[in-house]
Amino acid sequence: MSQLENKGPEYDFYGKLSLKKAIPLGLQHVLAMFVGNLTPILIITGACGIGSGTEFADVQITLLQNAMLIAGIVTLIQLFAIGPVGGKVPIIMGTSSGFIGVCNSVASVMGGGVLAYGAIMGASLIGGLFEGVLGFMIKPLRKFFPPVVTGTVVLSIGLSLISVGVGSFGGGSAAKDYGSAENLILGAIVLIVIIALKHGTKGMTSASSVLIGIIVGYVVAAIMAAVLPTTGIDAEGVEYTKAWVLNWSKVADASWFAVPKLMPVKIVFDARAILPVLIMFVVTAVETVGDISGVIEGGMDREATDTELSGGVVCDGIGSSLAALFGVLPNTSFSQNVGLVTMTKIVNRFALATGAVFLILCGLFPKLSALISIMPQSVLGGAAVMMFSSIVVSGIQLITREKMTARDITIVSVALGLGYGFGSNSGVLAGLPQSVQLIFGGSGIVPAALVAMVLNIVLPKEEA
Repeated sequence: MSQLENKGPEYDFYGKLSLKKAIPLGLQHVLAMFVGNLTPILIITGACGIGSGTEFADVQITLLQNAMLIAGIVTLIQLFAIGPVGGKVPIIMGTSSGFIGVCNSVASVMGGGVLAYGAIMGASLIGGLFEGVLGFMIKPLRKFFPPVVTGTVVLSIGLSLISVGVGSFGGGSAAKDYGSAENLILGAIVLIVIIALKHGTKGMTSASSVLIGIIVGYVVAAIMAAVLPTTGIDAEGVEYTKAWVLNWSKVADASWFAVPKLMPVKIVFDARAILPVLIMFVVTAVETVGDISGVIEGGMDREATDTELSGGVVCDGIGSSLAALFGVLPNTSFSQNVGLVTMTKIVNRFALATGAVFLILCGLFPKLSALISIMPQSVLGGAAVMMFSSIVVSGIQLITREKMTARDITIVSVALGLGYGFGSNSGVLAGLPQSVQLIFGGSGIVPAALVAMVLNIVLPKEEA
């Protein structure tokens, strides 16, 4: 039970809280992660060429719908546990942004399309089961993942995503008006609103600054469409619709209610996707250990138990396999919500469960998914730059939680040097087999994580 006995039930994980109090507290968590839960789907479907404006636009709506449903279901499992699956910890689960880099690489190597997305799902199905097995081995493995390793992993994830966020900021690298003044101004407005609300307000407004910033982006895009030309002419003289234009017809055509579809994209098993994604699941297991440790320390003023860590990681893995069956990218613990718990100290299970139920309900209404799917890339980029950069800062905080030794500096330096270096200059691996290029090139997350883990094992610990 919670040690915070002198406070209200909202500060007790098992505390009895009224529905009236629980709903706003739960919604606060949903608002903090809502955008982040859907962003990876928007980015990867775009990379695979099955996003808005394509013949597969309906598939994207279904995937967004399923992403909300799965996030709610897996969160409930994490909160209440089904046998060994679930840590009974105040964690909100959602679509992992850590896989964006690896999935982008897979999509590029496989030439995009539904086939590439299906291969990502096949790899996620296997990888989730693999992480579930790892979860049962957390106790003996825990010593291999000190803050310097988990922090380096989180830092490399953030660094790999910044370029993705900036690409969206400019309107999406595939857009014909990429880098146009309209796209950059729209992205900048969203970013400025988020910063202003985050640091100029308090309470719910500050916590939901990303969501409000995106809503402002929609409004500004609608105004722009009323006063500016919505089409342009490319170099070949062909007319195109500008990337920032909202496709309201897509929302109008979507149904109000629909039962989520199982396997909306055919699952494909391809070694080119399985190998890098499998390694990434080891990385995300480390990240989940860090998140659970952080939320227990920050919200409950104690260390996480082996049972909590094990159940949490098992839920992470099994939840990802379940997500793959619904065409959704791997699920994981959300760092934004860890920060929210640490800030508010509100850990009540019932409050968080109301938020999870709200996500499930959202997953039943395709119109909401369609509304999100028409989000201009520049609006998404304005939010993503902030969110992804925050991941970098979280990594730095983890690494510097304790005074850094010469050994720690070596681990971080070499891991980031090789990891981020390979990620930003994958051409250096051109002479190696394609499987090696896929694992170590692209995002740089995987090599950074592997190098950090190996160095932590082989480098002798310094005497106190």
